[in-house]
Amino acid sequence: MTDIGYHASHEQFAPSALLEWVQRADEVGFDHALASDHFHPWSEQQGESGFVWSWLGSAMEATEMTFGTVNAPGYRYHPAVIAQGVATLREMYPERFWLAVGSGQLLNEGITGTNWPVKDERNARLEECGELMRRLWDGEEVTHHGHVEVERAQLYSRPETPPPLIGAALSEETASWLAEWADGMITIATPDHEDDASRVDAFREKAPEKPVYLKAQHSYDDTDEAALEGAYEQWRTQCVPGTVTQELRTPEDYDELGERITTTDVEENVRVSSDTEDHVEWLESDLDLDVDKVFVHNVNTNQTEFIDAFGTDVLPVLE
Repeated sequence: MTDIGYHASHEQFAPSALLEWVQRADEVGFDHALASDHFHPWSEQQGESGFVWSWLGSAMEATEMTFGTVNAPGYRYHPAVIAQGVATLREMYPERFWLAVGSGQLLNEGITGTNWPVKDERNARLEECGELMRRLWDGEEVTHHGHVEVERAQLYSRPETPPPLIGAALSEETASWLAEWADGMITIATPDHEDDASRVDAFREKAPEKPVYLKAQHSYDDTDEAALEGAYEQWRTQCVPGTVTQELRTPEDYDELGERITTTDVEENVRVSSDTEDHVEWLESDLDLDVDKVFVHNVNTNQTEFIDAFGTDVLPVLE
């Protein structure tokens, strides 16, 4: 097996199309998949946002890949409901599903009308939800009153082994904190590795034996110009610096900020090239960071050529 996974972006593509592409990715040699869990897309330009928990059952039945998703429990999702969904997938497909948890964005969690807490409170709620889900996976009857309320909840259908609970980090501080309680970490890879290397190091310092995953934004197409144009069209709203994007409520808010982003900004955040050798070099540098898996997100819409080219020219080199 390779350590390279395929990212299924529900914000950009219809669930039916993503099902076809994840099957194609499985056929060409991708062994792992990461799927996004959003209620809204990052941009009106993207225009999709399927319900990942419906899709995962179909995708896991149709392929032999391992799957994970990044979820923000405690807002639009009650942690007991997520614990049940995860347990069902892992019981049906043993050892093939893992869950990542993060503090979320208002874009998705705000739909229930919840007050959006400051980051420290969101982190406290996240850790609390993680502990509650672990207790449920262990078969406990759980009653709890805190950031979330649970009353006599117990899971009756459980997998033989509980899923790894991976924490999502976008800062060195969060990475260090996750090392204390999460089973691993997932973070974002950047072209120069300056920030992501510091996050990996902060996590590894406290948890050297726990796995680390990277999600890497690439843009591969027939020409460099097409790859850059596609990345700018589809992903510029995610090239806004800082944490302001966690506080935006609608795709229109992201688009408004995205108008200030240049193609140079995109190239500083996305690995843009029509040459598969460039992509090999980038992924080799990721694996050199002492990470366990890298999930490649081709941020433009040309998924078919990306999957085929990586299956032919990239994955075999990295085996």
